[in-house]
Amino acid sequence: MERYLILSLALALLCAAPAFAADTRRAMKIEDLYALKRLSDPAISPDGKQVAYTVTSVDLEANSSTSSIWLVATDGKTPARQLTTNKKDRHPRWSPDGKHIAFESSRGGSPQIWVIALDGGEARQLTDISSGASGPMWSPDGKHIAFTSAVFPEFSDKPFKEADAANKKKQDEIDKSPVKAKVFTKLFYRHWDSYVEDKRQHVFVVPVAGGEPLNLTPGDRDAVPTSSTFSAGDDYCFSPDGQYVIYTATPEEGEAWSTNMDLMRVSVKGGKPETLSAENKAADNAPRFSPDGKKFAYRAQKKPGYEADKWDVMLVEVDASGKWTGKPRNLTADVDISAEDLVWTGNDTLTITLADKGSTVLGTLSLATGKLEKSGEGMITGVSASSDGKVIAFAQSRMTRPNEMFARQGADKPVQLTQANEKLLAQLDLPAPESVTVKGASGTPMQMWILKPPGFDATKKYPVAYLVHGGPQGAWEDGWSFRWCPSLWAARGYVVALPNPRGSTGFGQKYTDEITGDWGGKCYEDLMKGADYVESLPYVDKTRIGSAGASFGGYMMNWFAVNTGRFKCLISHCSVWNFDSMYGTTDELWFDEWEHGGPPWGKNRESYEKHSPQRLAGNLGKFKTPMLVIHNDLDFRCPIGQGHELFTALQRQKVPSRFVNFPDEGHWVLKPKNGERWHKEAFGWLEKYVAPGGK
Repeated sequence: MERYLILSLALALLCAAPAFAADTRRAMKIEDLYALKRLSDPAISPDGKQVAYTVTSVDLEANSSTSSIWLVATDGKTPARQLTTNKKDRHPRWSPDGKHIAFESSRGGSPQIWVIALDGGEARQLTDISSGASGPMWSPDGKHIAFTSAVFPEFSDKPFKEADAANKKKQDEIDKSPVKAKVFTKLFYRHWDSYVEDKRQHVFVVPVAGGEPLNLTPGDRDAVPTSSTFSAGDDYCFSPDGQYVIYTATPEEGEAWSTNMDLMRVSVKGGKPETLSAENKAADNAPRFSPDGKKFAYRAQKKPGYEADKWDVMLVEVDASGKWTGKPRNLTADVDISAEDLVWTGNDTLTITLADKGSTVLGTLSLATGKLEKSGEGMITGVSASSDGKVIAFAQSRMTRPNEMFARQGADKPVQLTQANEKLLAQLDLPAPESVTVKGASGTPMQMWILKPPGFDATKKYPVAYLVHGGPQGAWEDGWSFRWCPSLWAARGYVVALPNPRGSTGFGQKYTDEITGDWGGKCYEDLMKGADYVESLPYVDKTRIGSAGASFGGYMMNWFAVNTGRFKCLISHCSVWNFDSMYGTTDELWFDEWEHGGPPWGKNRESYEKHSPQRLAGNLGKFKTPMLVIHNDLDFRCPIGQGHELFTALQRQKVPSRFVNFPDEGHWVLKPKNGERWHKEAFGWLEKYVAPGGK
């Protein structure tokens, strides 16, 4: 009997072990967000046996970050190893023979292209250009590398040494001058958080064996989009014979209000570029040659001026020089998806990533059948393929896990290659999100994520953090974010609701398009229906609901503030308050002109007024919803004046409000200590008016 009792007790303890271990996990803290390693930019070796990638680590106390290149085998059995140790290295790219990796490094100050041999030895600096070098791209024979650099266009047609010396002299004069005046003669002189000034981004080519770079794209035009909206990662490549470079160029004129990005072709010896996609007046990018060099794929939009239009996959026959020998055809015309990453996985197969109902998944597109097969889960980015296309690598995250590296052999199940954050993640209680469907405006289904707090008790009532995403053409996805991390909000003791209303991507182009000219209409109704659903949940305390959002999400906070008093507090980050002043100060006009049907002095004047929160500013005093306003001096997308105008209106009407300004940040708060302060401000405001935890 005694033996039986001992065995029973042992068995009971064994069975209870997993539950006990789970109970030892803790809620996530702000500092945990910065302790997690950030993996990005996977590049698979030509033979498909290894993946190079970038690992970024943040030192919160030092207020800095470091990055290095790592390698991991695709068999999923070999531990990852660090390739570079300088801590300022990123963006690895394999040579065609797989013996070298080119990468970008700031170890000498400005970013330059370096090359390292896989069989050992120190990295070798390949470029030494005063304006810096980024984005290495190998030629098919491995003898040249293309890269980009932002230079003063007036010197760009001179020999390299002369041009580089002139660039350096002018930049030194600007930096040393006590006069900091800036002079502009055309629009698009700012972008996101920095001044473009008079520089243009050009494509250069340099011999790997050493020698002077050659500027392939001289003149007053950006050769590769500076706008991340129209960048597909690698926006230039060599032709199959290595004699030409195909690249994506910005509009020749009206860059601030045109989305006519063109595919161009230029000889590696220089000369006049040829426009390949002249017939399409909308955006084209992501040039990709098939492994056999006989086909050319790229992405294209149809609607000029519309940045959120569907990206179709186009295909055209080519010769070895990259010259088009046929007419482009649309491979996804009948598929209601928008392609993101684009790689060849065989001569007759393309693999893309696509937003799909709150996730970014893989899509395998057969040229023979035209069929698209979707697979994967979470958020998949940075797809890279081996030379024959039989093995792919990618980064994958979930809402409960940052990026790790994965590989897939053919149609096999993907294998996780890295576990960079497992030790820390094992300590954290990160509940998985639940996907629900809510009836939005006119009964249209709206997907929404629900994230419960750690230690959730269904018998208690919890407060809610109702988060609205930016864009508006974006989406909350089952992926990790270091800027708006839902798990961190849940860890404060809140049920987190993440709705995807009209305008969200991944639910068909019609759903995305329905936000245009109607920001405060059906989208607002969708969000109110979502809030109704959240309030109906048995574990939600409907008297404790706060809301927060950034960019368009910030706009919606402002729209909430003048249209409803249902939320206990609001957090508005880098928002839009006044459509009129927004148009006159933002960096990209194509967005506003599309959304409102033209400039504010045009025929669609009513659109600027109808859904502008500023027009209803008097209602701030009616509802008096406490609002935290966060706005940054270097935000050129939603300029700082929007925050000033909003805060003035709040204060004049004696609405409880607080204005937090980061003078050294742009649209996003990226510096570690600033990010820490941002989270403390946001959480402090939420907790002041919406008490956390279940009751």
